[in-house]
Amino acid sequence: MYQPYFRIALMSLALVAGSASAALRVGEPAPDFEGADTKGKTHRLTDYRGKTLVLEWTNHDCPYVRKHYGSGNMQAQQREAAEQGVVWLSVISSAPGKQGNVSPARADELTESREASPLAVILDPSGGIGHAYGAKTTPHMYIVDESGKLIYMGGIDSIATADANEIPRATQYVRAALREMADGKPVSNPVTRPYGCSVKY
Repeated sequence: MYQPYFRIALMSLALVAGSASAALRVGEPAPDFEGADTKGKTHRLTDYRGKTLVLEWTNHDCPYVRKHYGSGNMQAQQREAAEQGVVWLSVISSAPGKQGNVSPARADELTESREASPLAVILDPSGGIGHAYGAKTTPHMYIVDESGKLIYMGGIDSIATADANEIPRATQYVRAALREMADGKPVSNPVTRPYGCSVKY
C-alpha cells in the first residue's frame, strides 16, 4: 500500500536531481528569479526585460569582496554600469547564522558606508536564487542581456587573489563585457573562472 507514495517520492527526487544538475549556458535564457530587496520590494528577472542586468553575489565579510569594495573597484564598475543604463543587483545568499548573512538595515548600512550603488540588494537567505544560478563564490558575476539571455558568468577579473594591489593589472572581465555589449560586439570572454569565498548556503 506504500508503493504509490514511494513512486511519487522517487519521481520528486529525480526532478530535484535533474534541476540541480542542469548547467547554465551562455547564450541561453537566464534562470528566472524572484527575490525581495532590503526595502521589501520584489524583483524578478522579467522586470528587466529590455535592459542589460548584472548580478553580483556578495558577502561583506569575505576578503575577496573586501578587496574590490575597499579599493573602490566594485563601486566604480557599478557607477559605470548605471551610466550605460545597465541594472546592477547585488545578491546575498548567506543563510541565517552563516557568514555574510545580514538584516535589511545592516545591508543598507554597508551600501551607504561603502558608497556602493547597486540598484538594489537582494536578500536570498534560502539560497534559491543562488542555487538557480549556480553561484559558487563571492563575488560571482553574471550578465543578462536585454532579451533575457545569459551573456557572461564568472569572476569580476582575472587575478584570483585578495590583494587589491593586483587590480590595476588584472583584466576586468565584467567591465570589458559591458563595453563590448555596448559597442555591439560579442563578449570575448563569456565564461571565466569565479574566485573568492564560497557562498555560505
